[in-house]
Amino acid sequence: MIRNAFLAGTAMALLATSAFAQDLPNLEGRVIHAVTENAYYPLNFAGPDGQGIGLEYDVINEVAKRLNAKVEWNLTAWDVMIESVRTGQFDIGADGITITAEREEQIDFTDPFITVEQYFLVRADETRIDGPESFAEHEDLLFAAQAGTSSFYTAVYDVLDGDEANPRIKTFDSFGAAVQAVKAGDADAIIADQAASAGYIGADPGAFKQAGEAIKSDPFGFILTPGSDLVEPFNAALDQLREEGWLDEKINYWFFEYAEAQ
Repeated sequence: MIRNAFLAGTAMALLATSAFAQDLPNLEGRVIHAVTENAYYPLNFAGPDGQGIGLEYDVINEVAKRLNAKVEWNLTAWDVMIESVRTGQFDIGADGITITAEREEQIDFTDPFITVEQYFLVRADETRIDGPESFAEHEDLLFAAQAGTSSFYTAVYDVLDGDEANPRIKTFDSFGAAVQAVKAGDADAIIADQAASAGYIGADPGAFKQAGEAIKSDPFGFILTPGSDLVEPFNAALDQLREEGWLDEKINYWFFEYAEAQ
């Protein structure tokens, strides 16, 4: 069910893309300094050999190739990523970053490369949670969340009372650590987009399940330094990837085929 719903949403997104970009800009071998966290399976994470892999690596690398540019990858923590790109330490950032009006006031975004819905991700044997109302009503239930992420804010404002200091939310330094807290029973649920939910469910069979209906939908984009001359070239290349079906194939691979092969 997760797979069918996710691919249906992707197909709808493809219909809404702009016209096919026939001719892409030539960046003449320019080096693009990219940054990610390597902690958001299956968008960016360390593979079996320790090298960074995932959808966002593939998309940015392919865009750079088509623009005749090279990518130099770097790692940093989520809590400093937006600021490091905003100030020009890096050219582009990728970490499952939701495009919001508040963020657009401080940093530039590419067009969305994927739009995903957010759900409760819970332990496979959890029976108390079937949506925001049931979670709110059971006052002993706890959220796990990575502070400052869309998952955290959805838990605060779309499920609970809008108090960011609500003691029912336990914060962690990484999304992966928050997911493991749910698995260990230190918290009861985390808000995860459909991509991450599918990845964790596939990677750890029998440990997790998706509970209830979608809470909200989030468009993911790459962040760039304000005023960056890379915005238009990246958007043109992303249009081309969508039109060719390349992006859809990569989404299917990383969210389903890769996990099933592990």
